[in-house]
Amino acid sequence: MANASNSVTGYPHIVDSLSTALLVMDRNLLIHYMNPAAENLLAVSATRSHGMAFSGIVLVAGDTERRLKAAADHGRSFSQHEAEYMLMNGARMIVDYTVTPINPEGDLLLEIWRRDQLLRINREEDILSQQETNRVLVRGMAHEIKNPLGGIRGAAQLLDRELQSAELREYTQVIIDEADRLRSLVDRMLGPNKAPRLIRTNIHEVLERVRALVEAESHGKLTFKRDFDPSLPEFCADREQLIQAFLNIARNAMEACLESPDGPGNSDSRNSHHNRDNSSSNTSEPATITFRTRTLRQFTIGPVRHRLVCRIDVIDNGPGISPQLQQNIFYPMISGRASGNGLGLAITQSIIGRHHGLVECNSEPGHTNFVIYLPIEECT
Repeated sequence: MANASNSVTGYPHIVDSLSTALLVMDRNLLIHYMNPAAENLLAVSATRSHGMAFSGIVLVAGDTERRLKAAADHGRSFSQHEAEYMLMNGARMIVDYTVTPINPEGDLLLEIWRRDQLLRINREEDILSQQETNRVLVRGMAHEIKNPLGGIRGAAQLLDRELQSAELREYTQVIIDEADRLRSLVDRMLGPNKAPRLIRTNIHEVLERVRALVEAESHGKLTFKRDFDPSLPEFCADREQLIQAFLNIARNAMEACLESPDGPGNSDSRNSHHNRDNSSSNTSEPATITFRTRTLRQFTIGPVRHRLVCRIDVIDNGPGISPQLQQNIFYPMISGRASGNGLGLAITQSIIGRHHGLVECNSEPGHTNFVIYLPIEECT
């Protein structure tokens, strides 16, 4: 095995500087070498791992060990894309890896590339692209709707002045009222019509305000949990717009937790957690919304890397969002309920986007988590 290790480490400065994780194993899958990148990736030192079985530091799918041993026995290389590794400390990661036999004795070189960050960046770019598509679509649609609406309303007003019959004027008033209602709906689709008023903002004060509002609306039927990071600094943001953004999410969570055939929740403003399977709701626990904050360092949002980012999780234990709806919940006018207008999350996404942040959603029965990332920036 020494010759195998030497064949890999003959240029130690080059091997040690590689960002690719490298491991050398014998045919029994005992580790004899790993470079610093592998130590960082697998959270174990080369000294400690020497002589350990690969399965002792990484838990992998059942057929992986079989394929590794087959590669050693038959001298055949293979690659695996987006495999899941679970480390002994419980951490999970998505990786690509390549296995290459390096001598007749069946020793193997394992090269590992972590994919989590790349997959997350690609997902974020898709979300940001969706946000921009939404904005362009809504602006175009609003322009096409508001122009004829103005003409309809103006014509109805002129007709109203000419009519002598009060009974007939009731009809023109209906036209005027409906034109005003549609114009108001279009304005809501566009979201806040003014630039953010940026001031020093404490995110915990924002969340406490949202909690108080939702608690009052739920009439004490919800349990609230707070898991705040006290080290989070104040940052530059529009406090009122952030309250509106988080209030939209929290109201959705409230209605999701309380909507049940036998439950008290029947609010008609629900617009994000539609089409949930109420039979899957977690009925063994009280309806609960959790607010959690964390500080992230050197975190990338889209193409921009930020020194500090605030992560806010709004979690509810309602019945979950259907997979079909999860793909479209941030589009305006997408609603699974007859009484919903589907604007709340579109407005939230617009507000967070104006703050150069990002909104994501992960949902399964009993656990729905809206994750918001906001750059921590000083006011200038």
